[in-house]
Amino acid sequence: MNSQPATLNDIIAAIRPADTTWLEKAKARTQRLVMPTRALGRLHEITEKLCAIRSSLTPETGRKAVLIFAGDHGVVAEGVSAYPQEVTGAMIATFLSGGAAINAFCRHVNAEVNVVDMGIVAQLDLATLPKGGKGLWIHKLGAGTANFTKGPAMSRADAAKAVTIGFQLAGTLFDSGIDMLGTGDMGIGNTTASAAVGVALTGTGIADMVGRGTGVDDQGLGRKQEAVARALGVNRPDPHDALDVLAKVGGFEIGGIAGAVLAGAFYRRPVVIDGFISTAGALIAQGLCPHVTDYLFAGHCSEEKGHGAMLERLNLLPILDLGMRLGEGSGGALAMDIIAAAARMFTEMATFEEARVPDKG
Repeated sequence: MNSQPATLNDIIAAIRPADTTWLEKAKARTQRLVMPTRALGRLHEITEKLCAIRSSLTPETGRKAVLIFAGDHGVVAEGVSAYPQEVTGAMIATFLSGGAAINAFCRHVNAEVNVVDMGIVAQLDLATLPKGGKGLWIHKLGAGTANFTKGPAMSRADAAKAVTIGFQLAGTLFDSGIDMLGTGDMGIGNTTASAAVGVALTGTGIADMVGRGTGVDDQGLGRKQEAVARALGVNRPDPHDALDVLAKVGGFEIGGIAGAVLAGAFYRRPVVIDGFISTAGALIAQGLCPHVTDYLFAGHCSEEKGHGAMLERLNLLPILDLGMRLGEGSGGALAMDIIAAAARMFTEMATFEEARVPDKG
């Protein structure tokens, strides 16, 4: 068990890059596996990165969890979403009852599901929720963020608190023995906030970053683009200060995801990010501590317009590309199966020497 640092600055100071010595050891083993050189393509890169993360040639992937961070956004007042904010609370109840897509995928990959109320509009009553609210952590920082077209989404103090909460909760899972963590999200208005974060931290133009989210029509897309433009103009987030970006144009759940990413690097465990919102959180984490990308896998490439530019900034290639844009952690959960299979291949496959198969000349 790792003792958790007291402050966000302590967390960042304690994080180190993944161990390249183990990366080279893993590459050497790959060369000896009984197959043509690197015949399984990117699966080799996945396993070698896992070995560097875990400082081991037998990296464990057995215990998996997905941590869904939920938060609502004041910017919905600008007509940027096709759905009302009541959906967020209703979907949390669906997660707890096991009826969402993420639950089905997690049952398939044998991952547990936990949900965090970081700041949704609804006031959840544990007694009325499925299973008495088991699997839900409530760390509400507000009834949604403020409308960032008129000022900051939250205070800098709340931004730091969101990141710290995410770190602590992910750390609790790692301390309980979780080998691999997936990040998920739920919140009406969160693609608008994530797009604003993406523009601020990648420099991508608004037209290339802002997508249709929940499926808004052309008028809705125009409102989203205008809202992001106004938010950036009013707040002027500093791209060299990730916490400033989070506070001014982010969301409580985006901060929580950033904290979970930092926890992966601190505990030296792989974190599989999902789509657009999870990647916005990863961008915040990267801005706080560039080493975190050593510990990240991109589960998939979202259909959301600017996701590719976000992944490029993180220097991550998506494992899957299935045209998905659901969120919840769905793409990351599916990718966990690929990562676990790659790890089994690496650890269980014989070498040329063990199989007594002649190697090439």
